[in-house]
Amino acid sequence: MKLIVIFMLLLSSVSIAQDLTKQRIWKISSKKRAVFLDKGVFYTNKRTSQQQLKAIRNSYVPSRGYERVVLDFSSPLPPRVYGHIANQEKKVYMDLHNTSLNKAISAVKNVKYVKNVDFFNLDKDNLSVELSFKEKVSFDIFYLENPGRIVIDIKK
Repeated sequence: MKLIVIFMLLLSSVSIAQDLTKQRIWKISSKKRAVFLDKGVFYTNKRTSQQQLKAIRNSYVPSRGYERVVLDFSSPLPPRVYGHIANQEKKVYMDLHNTSLNKAISAVKNVKYVKNVDFFNLDKDNLSVELSFKEKVSFDIFYLENPGRIVIDIKK
């Protein structure tokens, strides 16, 4: 009987897991494309040295029609990033490689779509960022250099 229960538990976790292989996968670029996506996996493959997430800031200008969230880094290049847009969960998950968190980082303010931003240290070299949203939205994600930044434009 115990074996059957264990087997059922294992199967239930497999059935609810996400299959990211069926998601759109794209490499983010250093230019704003004005293509807003509501699901998928994104990444950069830049190799950078150890750096720090210095700040996170946001702005919303109604005439632009989107909220902008910017992650500022301590080096000229942004870190290597792997991310996933989970539209059903109203979240974006990002893993920042070779990145630590500035302990004095302040929360985003005057938000339109962002509900919460959480940070998790995966280990001493990697940081995970989880952005939660008030409603289902779409994203244009790109990076900028000198200084290194990741930019997330968010619109309904």
